Amino acid sequence: MTNAQTEIEEDSDRFARWPATVASLAVGAAFLSLWFWLLPIWLGFNVDLTGTARWRWIAAVPSVLGFAVALRCIWDFGWTGHGTPAPIVPPIRLVVVGFYRYVRNPMYLGFFVGWAGLWVIFGHANQAALTMAGVAILAVVLFVLLYEEPHLRKIFGEQYEEYCRNVRRWTPRMHAWNR
Repeated sequence: MTNAQTEIEEDSDRFARWPATVASLAVGAAFLSLWFWLLPIWLGFNVDLTGTARWRWIAAVPSVLGFAVALRCIWDFGWTGHGTPAPIVPPIRLVVVGFYRYVRNPMYLGFFVGWAGLWVIFGHANQAALTMAGVAILAVVLFVLLYEEPHLRKIFGEQYEEYCRNVRRWTPRMHAWNR
């Protein structure tokens, strides 16, 4: 294969990535919008700028970083995986780049850290809010264990098995995994 043919194939592949990446970002934006609209009601978010509440703004740092991780993962689903985070249009390639080299579920962890930061900034925790957060976390864990992982094993087979042997589900590695 000549250099010209290789360049044409790379340009073609790059062009083919854009529709999936845009679709992934659209799904991610819709998902984030839905949760930003629903969760404040469920978790009792309430802006309180008096007294000790001023220190809460430091939680903006992990919140922004958590949502940035989730956004990067959404990008990776489209750019590398040629799909979206939505189960109806899943990636056609196993996504093992970026944060996925450290932990198998960085998007969920990013959302959790982002929301935890927002809860510190705006929230007044109460039993109902804590219960709802626990139910949401349990639902995500069950979704991962009962649907997502078996589905990925079926689709990607040994490639996914090798990934699972080397990258933990919820606890990040200290160093990126390289195949």
